[in-house]
Amino acid sequence: MKALRFILSGKTACFRKPDVNVFAYFTYNNIHKPSLLGMLGSIIGLGGHNQLSDKNQGLKKSSLSYDGGFPEFYEKLKELKIAITPLAPNGYFSKKIQTFNNSVGYASFEQGGNLIVREQWLENPQWQILILDDESEIFQKISDYLLGGKSVFIPYLGKNDHPAKIDDVKMVELSAPFGNYIDSLFIKNFDKLGFAKEDERPYLFQEVSPMRLQKDYHFYEYETLVFSNHEVTSLPHDLYSNDGKNYAFI
Repeated sequence: MKALRFILSGKTACFRKPDVNVFAYFTYNNIHKPSLLGMLGSIIGLGGHNQLSDKNQGLKKSSLSYDGGFPEFYEKLKELKIAITPLAPNGYFSKKIQTFNNSVGYASFEQGGNLIVREQWLENPQWQILILDDESEIFQKISDYLLGGKSVFIPYLGKNDHPAKIDDVKMVELSAPFGNYIDSLFIKNFDKLGFAKEDERPYLFQEVSPMRLQKDYHFYEYETLVFSNHEVTSLPHDLYSNDGKNYAFI
């Protein structure tokens, strides 16, 4: 079994949470799977939400021409299995609230039409990404583009304010997992964890994170993701090892 491995990073990132916007927009701590698939889709030139919206512009849902499916990137990439490992102590990245003005005329009904935006950004985020080789044409195309340093559109981390940097791209061999530790994010499936790794301070990071898009309205569907150095009693199915560490493919 093989996987494509690379390091994904940037000076800043913002994966905006859709449920809170009273005082400021907040970000997820890690790049989530739908966002990562969107980035990969942009690299190989697949259409996104805007292209689907433009395609359906002015059409009724009952129309034969109306496309009620997923955006092109998600339709073609949703079956990929991906392992995400935050490269930060205990899995937590530093965050800071950024304040800036949106002064286009329709931004606000306040005098002057100026809207003050407060947005939380990740600072210097970095992840190791592994994409499982499923022997599909789409995996081969992603591999060719990343190994060749090519991209149709500029990849970014959540918004185009945050360019993405992709380094150390290589194909790696995977083997059967060993032990009961998981060194990447994985879907929570336990009531209690075991002991932490020897000579390491225990840590447990949990975050409710987008995992899939809902079919009809393309809302996020969520799972609780965990990053920990504790033993896991119930190991996930798609778990493989590389360079002495176990990675869960979600």
